[in-house]
Amino acid sequence: MQVAYFTRLRQIELRDEPPPAIAQPDHVLVRIGRLGVCGSDVHYYAEGGIGAQRVEFPATLGHECAGTVMEVGPAAARLKPGDRVAIDPAFTCGACDQCRTGRQNTCRNLRFMGSPGQAPGAAAELAAVPAANCLPVPDAVSLDLAVLAEPLSVGLYAVKLAEMFPAARIAILGSGPIGLSVLLCAKAAAPCTVYVSDLLEPRLELARRCGADYTVNAAETGAVSAILQREPLGLDRVFECSGDPACIDQAAELLAPGGTLMQVGIPPAPRVEFDPHPFRVQELSVRNVRRQKDCVAPVLGMLAEGRMDAAPLVTHHFPLDRIGDAFELVAGYRDGVVKAMVELA
Repeated sequence: MQVAYFTRLRQIELRDEPPPAIAQPDHVLVRIGRLGVCGSDVHYYAEGGIGAQRVEFPATLGHECAGTVMEVGPAAARLKPGDRVAIDPAFTCGACDQCRTGRQNTCRNLRFMGSPGQAPGAAAELAAVPAANCLPVPDAVSLDLAVLAEPLSVGLYAVKLAEMFPAARIAILGSGPIGLSVLLCAKAAAPCTVYVSDLLEPRLELARRCGADYTVNAAETGAVSAILQREPLGLDRVFECSGDPACIDQAAELLAPGGTLMQVGIPPAPRVEFDPHPFRVQELSVRNVRRQKDCVAPVLGMLAEGRMDAAPLVTHHFPLDRIGDAFELVAGYRDGVVKAMVELA
């Protein structure tokens, strides 16, 4: 089978390897059909890491994936060959203090697909994974949408942590795949007014298609002043989804007293600076979002029921032998790309 590797910065190489064997009785063998290119993958590709987490070349890659079960272990009887599944890429131990208290997303021994030194990446024609991480895909959901269940689950988890309520006024700073996922999930969760800012007009156009009530091109207009003209008393929640540290100060300006900043984006640097005094004076809360917890299956259900239309997020497709082109496209924010899919089967 073919497996993709990062071999140096901005270089991906396909290698032929033997298929993986099912080493654990509760594992299954999945033929990966689709792989989404994620922003964190692009950090590894273009910069060699995220903060202190660095890639050691060669390294496997990718974690947004879906495919078809080919073989099941003896303790994985709930699945059968031929089942289509979305894979939750976070493999937890189930035994540490975090897992025992229901915080699987902060598992002490978590192994994440495609993360340096953790689980093998999903950019491979076959993957042996825990059956517990394989969520059946409803018939009404395509493989593309099944892949989107991973970023959408982050959006749903962020919305749940934010304790959304009817008539909430929120802003989403950054309308890439995660920002758009938050938007779709917020609109599905409760009636709310959503403001979205970004630097790229095609992404803002897509945000409007996904239900944004008002968008601001921050490359042309001050996002804070434009939003506060419409909401002079400030907002209830701000979801920072860009990873740009400057957006933390923007969030403080946008929030009403007692509001909450949901930090969803991943800053590329190990340290960030911001003014703490608005947070102190206005008694603002900051809630960090660590991936997701128990949200992949609910997202698949929402997609199957038509409660959200995530199809517009998939903008490009590439065959496996052009995976490098997919990464270059996403890294360069070219051609209106939001989510590039790599077709492995």
